[in-house]
Amino acid sequence: MRVLISGASGLIGSALCRKLAQDGDETAALVRHSPKPGDVQWNPREALDPQRLFDFDAVVHLAGKNIAGHWSRKFKQEVRESRVLGTHTLAMAVASSFRQCGNPRAFICASAVGYYGNRGDEVLTEDSAPGEGFLPETCIAWEAAADPARQAGLRVAHMRTGVVLAKDGGALPPLLLPFRLGLGGRIGDGQQFWSWIALEDIAGASAFALRNQSVSGPVNVVAPNPARVVEFVRALGDVLHRPTMLPLPAFAVRMLLGEMGETLLLGSARVMPEKLQATGYRFAHPDLRSALETLFA
Repeated sequence: MRVLISGASGLIGSALCRKLAQDGDETAALVRHSPKPGDVQWNPREALDPQRLFDFDAVVHLAGKNIAGHWSRKFKQEVRESRVLGTHTLAMAVASSFRQCGNPRAFICASAVGYYGNRGDEVLTEDSAPGEGFLPETCIAWEAAADPARQAGLRVAHMRTGVVLAKDGGALPPLLLPFRLGLGGRIGDGQQFWSWIALEDIAGASAFALRNQSVSGPVNVVAPNPARVVEFVRALGDVLHRPTMLPLPAFAVRMLLGEMGETLLLGSARVMPEKLQATGYRFAHPDLRSALETLFA
């Protein structure tokens, strides 16, 4: 395949490029700056010439503003716009290209398990209703922005990604320093579920979605064994050979990190990868402890 990827230089994009190269596929980057040979330049706020997509079998859209930060009204608007406007711009372009030449045939878009909101112990699948709040509302608009591509007849998949486990990005690096200093511990009461995914499996699931015609609509990109925070903390401490005796109380999370901390650290989403399992994807790292051991081997 020839695959065009936005966000190709990011954590997930880089991993996906490596995976596709290993599989013998060719990738190109969708970039805002001056493009290298073979890449495509774009502006998410301006229409993209559909002819520039004619030679690609699929488009993967990963670009978007990082949600880590102070969740001011301005910041949240920037997060939402970076996802919705870019997705709509690409959806319009791939729809027009598909109508004109039959390519690209697949549009794979990033999304997040933030779609489900804070749901306690409820088991969540792709058929579950959205939650309430900033992240669910953003994810609903984000996924709806791909409607032009869907209506044109492309296969569209929304990869609802969980907590990313990687050494050089995602959720782990901010946790490593306190844990290595022996200052780690449960967050809040520790009973909330974190639905996690190893970086290798994000790349693997995305490549699987590109090839598998039966994968469309929302796709929960999470390992099949979501963990309570107390379990996550214990496993991380064991792998790092550090104690986990100093809890971070919920009031401290709210005081230090505000709405972002309340949502990302104290919220609970017990998400299952029902569609990936039903369509035959085999996880490289289905178990949390073995995933962490592989990372820090």
